[in-house]
Parts: sequence; C-alpha cells; structure tokens
Amino acid sequence: MPSFVTLPKLVRGDQVAVVSPSAGLPELFPWVQELGLQRLREVFGLHPLEYPTTRRMRAPLEARAQDLMQAFANPANKAVFTSIGGDDQLQLLKYLDPTVIRANPKPFFGYSDNTHLHTFLWNLGIPSYYGSAVMTQLAMQQQMHDYTVQSLTHALFTTGEVEVSAAASYTDEGLPWDEPANLQQTRRLDMNEGWHWDGTADATGRLWGGCVESLVAQVAAEKYLPSPAALQGSVLYLETSESMPPPWVLNYLLTGFGERGWLQQFQAILVGRPKAWDFDRPLTREQKAAYCQQQRAAVVQAVRLYNPLVPIIQNVDFGHTDPQLVLPSGQMARILGKEQRLFLTY
Repeated sequence: MPSFVTLPKLVRGDQVAVVSPSAGLPELFPWVQELGLQRLREVFGLHPLEYPTTRRMRAPLEARAQDLMQAFANPANKAVFTSIGGDDQLQLLKYLDPTVIRANPKPFFGYSDNTHLHTFLWNLGIPSYYGSAVMTQLAMQQQMHDYTVQSLTHALFTTGEVEVSAAASYTDEGLPWDEPANLQQTRRLDMNEGWHWDGTADATGRLWGGCVESLVAQVAAEKYLPSPAALQGSVLYLETSESMPPPWVLNYLLTGFGERGWLQQFQAILVGRPKAWDFDRPLTREQKAAYCQQQRAAVVQAVRLYNPLVPIIQNVDFGHTDPQLVLPSGQMARILGKEQRLFLTY
C-alpha cells in the first residue's frame, strides 16, 4: 500500500479550483453550474476558480488534463472540485504528469467517472473525497440537503474520526436541468430503510473503490489498477450510476476481484444505495425496491464465495442518490460489525 500524505484542511475564505475532467456539462446548463458555485461561496465560504475547459463540451483530453494539472499546481487553490462526471475520463489519465500532482497534493472532490482520478491519486498516496460534484450535490434543487452539507463540511474542515449513520430520507429522482425554474423545486423524498449489514466482524482499512461502471473499464485496462499488495487490508467501496446496470454486472466484477484474490484481502465492503430511477427508466417504488434487492443479493452471493466473514454494508448513502455521504478515499474506515456502526477518518 502506498504511503499516504496528510492533506491540510481548508478554512473559510480559501480558493478552490473547479474543473471538468469528464463531461463539460456546465456549457449546456450554465444556470446549474452557477448555483453550485454560489453554494460554494455562500454555504462553505469558499472562492471557486474555473478553468478554460470547465464550461466546454467535448474539450480535447489533453486540454482537460492541462487544466487539471494547473489546478493542482496553483498554490492558491486549496482543493479541486469537479463539475460532474462523464464517460471518458479513463482516456485522460495518460496525459497527466504524476510528478506535478505528487508535488502539489490537495483535496479532490468528485464521483462517478471521477473514479479514475480517485484511483490515480490513490496510487500516488494522495487521499481524495468521493462525492460532492458542483452540478449535482452543490446545485441541489431548492436547497442542499443538511446531511450532504454536514458530510462535506467534515471533508473540508474537520480532522479526525467521525461516526456516520444513515440519512432519514433520500431521493434518486431528478428534475430536468433544461428548465431553470426547476432549480427552485424540491425533489420527492422517500423514507430511507437504513443500511443493510451482512456479517458481524469488526474491520479497519483504507478506502478504495468507486463507481462500478468505471471500475469495469479500469479492470479491462488494468494498467491503472492498484497492485494486489497495495490493496492488502483496504476497505472496498462500490456504487452504481444512472445507467442502472443489471445485478449480474456487480456479480461479474466482484467475481473478477475474487479470482484476483482481492476479496480475500479487503477488510470490509461498502456498497452505495443504487440509483433505481432515471429519466429514461422511471421505475415505480415497487420496481425500485426489487432492483435494489436483486443488487444486494448479487453482491452477497459473489462475495461469500470467496470470503465468508468480511462485513458487507449495503444501501449506504454515497454515490448517485441524495443526500450524499462523502467518502474519504485513501483514508481510514472503521466498522464495528456487531454494533452496526461505521466511522470515517476525514
């Protein structure tokens, strides 16, 4: 496992970079981006600085990589936020100079396709934060969820271990961005049934993982994956995107991890609440419940073939549903299995 640096915490008044290393959706929906930037200023007291490709759809990969490296290299930036995810970030990694980023470590925020950058940073021994994109969590319609604000506040400003628990309610349904008036609306919330625990062992380890669809691509490319030795004793985290992959995709991915020997090395496995609704697939509540149950069963079935004791916690509030728990990738998670308690070190 790489030796991880300790990143300084931010203070209100700090400048933060905002980049689009995947999709340049701020160009198409500037009113959404502006709301997210406003929340950085007003809720967290930070001063966002955008880069040339932040609001540029289909910007060349090399240009996006240059912006990202400049965002890290600029000593005035105390953190780097992403606008949103996308689908081509894996192809960007070859244009990054690891020496630039290793010499200028700072907190990085994003999720989904930004899984690739989280792994890139993990391999350099730089912790990062899985969650809180500008256009989604920060630009949440009507107002940010208190649970999200609290979690992002821990990531930005708090040092040490924090016990985290399930949000009281959640949403995985969206409001169309093409109508600016929707930013004043409130999404429908459903009651959260809580986290699903399988296994009673205690565990401690550094977090590594990300979005399942991105990890499938990483495994296929292989060259960007951590080494087996580096993953020894870590805690895996997984979640699925709005593409709503069938449960067998998780089963296949985890089976591959098992054949690599990884499932025997992980100390615990955290799985985010599945997003079970999209504009193209607006499932009913009953259909959502069935999809989520099938995914949970697929995870347990795959993992238990290789590791009968590792604690598995599913339906956790990170990933593509809201409110969102920010996971400190590359930092420590501690699980008390019998007590069903989870602690994260920020």
